[in-house]
Amino acid sequence: MRSLPPYEKPLARTRFQTVRTTAYTHSERDHRRYGALSALGTRLRYDKIHSIAADWARWPAGTILRIQETGELCQVDDYGWALAGRNTIDLYKPSRKEMCRWGVRRVHIEVLQWGDPWASYKRLKPMRNYRHVKRMMKEIKEFY
Repeated sequence: MRSLPPYEKPLARTRFQTVRTTAYTHSERDHRRYGALSALGTRLRYDKIHSIAADWARWPAGTILRIQETGELCQVDDYGWALAGRNTIDLYKPSRKEMCRWGVRRVHIEVLQWGDPWASYKRLKPMRNYRHVKRMMKEIKEFY
């Protein structure tokens, strides 16, 4: 059984934040079973608004943000094992080439609209037996 990623103290819930970003694509080995679907069951998006994965206790599902360096608008609709308890957001990219081009970056974000943590909690509940989901649910209860 793999261990959860190291826990990071949450960032202050402010409009402007500096965060670590990574990128993922639907064809990665650990995402293939989900295809191009998000944790919400919607298609991963890379159009006017891009899909992103995050810890839903820190950026609840539905949170909309702008990456200041690129101007990209993004919405949290996914989560992942490596993001639970971390101040990292994972940007969806439509290809491996775009994913690799992004790499790992620290960026400034502006949160334009916060998602609902309790709606996120409700969506996570059926998956509560997974340790990373338990971690997010526990933090939602503690933070809100």
